[in-house]
Amino acid sequence: MNREEIKLYLKHREPMLLLDTVDLQTEVDAQGNEVLVAYASYYVRGDEFFLQGHFPDYPVVPGVILCEMMAQSCGLLLGDEVKTKLTFYTGIDNVRFKGQVRPGDTVKIKSFIVDRRKSLIFVKAQAMVNDKVCCKGDLNFALM
Repeated sequence: MNREEIKLYLKHREPMLLLDTVDLQTEVDAQGNEVLVAYASYYVRGDEFFLQGHFPDYPVVPGVILCEMMAQSCGLLLGDEVKTKLTFYTGIDNVRFKGQVRPGDTVKIKSFIVDRRKSLIFVKAQAMVNDKVCCKGDLNFALM
């Protein structure tokens, strides 16, 4: 999916749409179960609003923005269901920031659902730059 196709699912719009592409794939997990996995990417141009003051002489993508990128990729795992509902964070757990993301970097995100309880969704996600994890965590959402 490209940005225009992503907009058919997510309610996010510029400047808060933080994905350029998403590819959904079915994979087999360690327990032998089929799992839908989202592979997303975002190229950091350097002119984004969140870099303007973070930091003027050394621009670096804020951790909360990395979490938002991961969250948006997770929303696409819900397919048509997310078209008619909003997704709201209910929790962000075990988040670790392991590297900086700077202008010129392409962030690659991998996310998948680990559990669902009615309208509550529990996912694992990680963001990488140059095959190095820069952020990972467990994200929880409610569909409203």
